Amino acid sequence: MAEDDQRLYETARAAQGLAARKRRRKARAAPRERGAAAREPAAPSAAQRAGRRAEEHARRYLQARGLIILARNLRGRTGEIDLVAADSGVLAFIEVRQRRSRRYGGAAASVNRGKQGRLIRTAQYFLPGLKRRYFGGATPPCRFDIITVEPQGLAWIKDAFRE
Repeated sequence: MAEDDQRLYETARAAQGLAARKRRRKARAAPRERGAAAREPAAPSAAQRAGRRAEEHARRYLQARGLIILARNLRGRTGEIDLVAADSGVLAFIEVRQRRSRRYGGAAASVNRGKQGRLIRTAQYFLPGLKRRYFGGATPPCRFDIITVEPQGLAWIKDAFRE
């Protein structure tokens, strides 16, 4: 019986090896591209271009007021933070919102509780690295700001919400 089992295992191992070799050969012969990652990056949409312009405008505005921009577009599993800046020893996580009109409450109203929660979780994710890199490991005071870019102009809402 043990001899039959041994022969069965050897046959199965040989079949698995053959199948693995076939898969490798097939993969080398015709590499396939899968999903969105395989495609060439699409050109940014009009909304994405407008968002980038708004973020750039906000960055210049904050730098002109003495803030030091530490990071841009920090992306994590829980969300994205548009700008991170140092403002007199305070670490500011900044959300930039752009709207063409004030209908439906305008840009500031679009940062609802759900968005605030995502920003807080994303900031918590990046805070250890930021404090190590820019604050010598000490946890600085933190705040969440919103920059709104609307036809009426740019507005900076400091300490817009709290954790």
